[in-house]
Amino acid sequence: MQALKGSLVALVTPFTSKGDVDYVALKELVDWHIEEGTNGIVSVGTTGESATLTVKEHLNVIEHTVNFVNGRIPVIAGSGSNSTAQAIETTSESKKLGADYSLLVTPYYNKPSQQGLIKHFSKIADSVDIPQILYNVPTRTSCDIMPATVKVLSEHENIIGIKEAVDNMDRIKELVSIKEAIKLDKEFYIYSGDDPTFLDAIKLGTDGVISVVANAIPHQISLICDHSLNNNLSLADEINKKYISLYDLCFIESNPVPIKWILYKLNKIQNIVRLPLVKLDETFHEKIMSEMVKLELL
Repeated sequence: MQALKGSLVALVTPFTSKGDVDYVALKELVDWHIEEGTNGIVSVGTTGESATLTVKEHLNVIEHTVNFVNGRIPVIAGSGSNSTAQAIETTSESKKLGADYSLLVTPYYNKPSQQGLIKHFSKIADSVDIPQILYNVPTRTSCDIMPATVKVLSEHENIIGIKEAVDNMDRIKELVSIKEAIKLDKEFYIYSGDDPTFLDAIKLGTDGVISVVANAIPHQISLICDHSLNNNLSLADEINKKYISLYDLCFIESNPVPIKWILYKLNKIQNIVRLPLVKLDETFHEKIMSEMVKLELL
């Protein structure tokens, strides 16, 4: 199993003008990311619009991504659900399709207790023998997995890490302390899921980022990760500060609306999102375009 550190892109799912998955564009994105130094691809996560793909589409995108990558870098399949049974099924199918890891979001809408989260994730880990990464994004799910719960789950051999999509460095420190406490027994990976603060998190001991912005600037995010993980912090800071405004602009509306518009302007995909999301409001176009020109992306 390849090590999973550095810049992992939360890849968009490109669509055709008719709204179908655009597999030609998907292959081009995969090849581009590998050429640009991306260390891993998350297929059909939040940024990949998993919420509006059918189950068949979801698995087809994972299968095509695995085939397009062809073993060059790891593929992490977004296979979580607010239904434990559905998460088990999707995770099992993802393994059969050749995914290297699965990414399991906390159950949204149900609002389970911490004990419920332990039982949910443990059941999936008991049922499917694939390395699994917990995914905590409370702003979207109304469900927050506490560090004490992560500590319990980290003891399961199939649960190998967490994507923590918060900007709370105290939370990151708690998770890093869990990682350090068990490092003699197993490797437990911690990834930031918050682009504006991911470098701060790496400085505290995390392993990288699962990034939205890396869709548009894969080489730069990879460089920041490489420098910071190799303790070249001044170089990492220098590159990172250049893109701070872009990080913020990528979340000026709900993800992945802004990043898809940026990729459209970069001629990588068509500017299509699925309802209930709609295209980026025109009032934001000039501001983002201006930043892209400033950064010489256009």
